[in-house]
Amino acid sequence: MIGVSAQTLRNWDSNGKLHPHHTTTSGYRYYSDEQLNQVMNVKPKNRIIIGYCRVSSHKQKDDLERQIEIIDNTEESEQQELVEDLVQIITVFSCKLQGKRANKAKKLIRELMQEETDGKSHKSNVDPK
Repeated sequence: MIGVSAQTLRNWDSNGKLHPHHTTTSGYRYYSDEQLNQVMNVKPKNRIIIGYCRVSSHKQKDDLERQIEIIDNTEESEQQELVEDLVQIITVFSCKLQGKRANKAKKLIRELMQEETDGKSHKSNVDPK
């Protein structure tokens, strides 16, 4: 993948240049993407979005305003999409939590009802003298 031999990887491990992320019991070495990127000098890309609007004359000012509006709406829609995704994730987790709590409550109610039923049956089995 990075164009070096297995022996080179072993040498790097023994020299301390690159230690495997983890090694299996059979001796296979596994490396993380971050480690490989570091060895290959790959830097993470920072994405910057730049909106550019232009018209060739003052008469096209309305066209320029439309272009600016379209770019502004595009930025808002990307942010809105991110917000909607986050809300959906939070909703799913909260529903899972509520479901777990509801299951615990149902279990407690069943146990209490069972204890109550067991208590009544014990009382009816006792002979009053």
